[in-house]
Amino acid sequence: MPFAVYVLGLMIFSMTTSEFMVAGMMSSLSQEFGVSIAAIGYLISAYAAGMIVGGPLLTVGLLRVPRKKAFLALALVFLAGQTLGALATSYEMMMVARIVTGVSSAASFGVSLAISFTLVRPEVLGRAASIVLGGLMVATAIGLPAAMVFDQHFGWRASFWAVVVLVLFAGVLGQIAIPTSPRPESASFREELAAFRNGKLWAAYATSMLVIGATFAGFSYFSPILSELSGFGASMIPLLLGIYGVATVIGNIVTGRFADRYVMSILTIGLVTLTVALAAFGLFVHSRAVAMVAVIAVGLAGVTMNPAMTTRITRVAGTGPLVTTVHGSVISLGVVAGSSLGGLAIDTGLGLASPLWVGALLAVLGLLSLLPVLPGKSKRAGRG
Repeated sequence: MPFAVYVLGLMIFSMTTSEFMVAGMMSSLSQEFGVSIAAIGYLISAYAAGMIVGGPLLTVGLLRVPRKKAFLALALVFLAGQTLGALATSYEMMMVARIVTGVSSAASFGVSLAISFTLVRPEVLGRAASIVLGGLMVATAIGLPAAMVFDQHFGWRASFWAVVVLVLFAGVLGQIAIPTSPRPESASFREELAAFRNGKLWAAYATSMLVIGATFAGFSYFSPILSELSGFGASMIPLLLGIYGVATVIGNIVTGRFADRYVMSILTIGLVTLTVALAAFGLFVHSRAVAMVAVIAVGLAGVTMNPAMTTRITRVAGTGPLVTTVHGSVISLGVVAGSSLGGLAIDTGLGLASPLWVGALLAVLGLLSLLPVLPGKSKRAGRG
């Protein structure tokens, strides 16, 4: 496997750490900017909203740009946004920084995958993709807890600067390791747009959005819930979120192995597990034991359904860049919906545990979105 593929994975790890780390330093940012915990949750939504806009638009805009040049340009834009966040003196500045980093991060995912596919033989494309996207899972297992430790010992700005250094390092390695590529050929947008007339594609998109929305409704507020309601000390929160991250890595490995054969079974079992875990957490939020089990269960069954969701999309509508990019935007929309609805529930006075119930409700809706498919599961599992 070429070294450049690992460099691309490092860039995704760095950017995803930036995306998630706000969830682990909500209290620090709330005190810094004089806003509520729910308002800090909206910073997570802003990042995801930037991804929703940035994914399709920048992917289309960069189709005629050599991929290495596009990769480096996106890294530079992200670097500027992350630096603005590290220097932010107001909530508004931080909001702008999160949008800029979200927009550039979305396009970086697509460009990084495209580059990795040109560097390896056709028979190992899946392995290359798993290394690049593995940066996302490792960010939850290592990046997020590390950012929280930096926050606790050196302040939240140190966490932002650490990501700046990581992105700069990955960009320099990319300049050295990624070979210069010719200008890519333009894609056939007419053929790709035809895929969006397929109702099954939109049904699959809906399930993906609800899966991610349910996960992030709870995950976005795990840190304050675990510390203020479950009674864990501040030093334990990074460890718990690290365990959550390890669970996502394990779940991703298992799901990826079976996604090709059991797409609908994985989605059904995963959504049932997600519903039960979030509801149990909400019911017994003051129990440390239940909280720990619930955090692990959400890690195993939440974002780890991504391989099955992606497989379903490709079987329904193919592997065209526009279809897969819009799927990424739909997933980001789930992040926005989940974290925003969780924050809204807190703001309306339903309590700090209310995002867990919001997540459970979204998971139930996700199960309902599968009902039109499940009766014919045995015949249509292969087609998603």
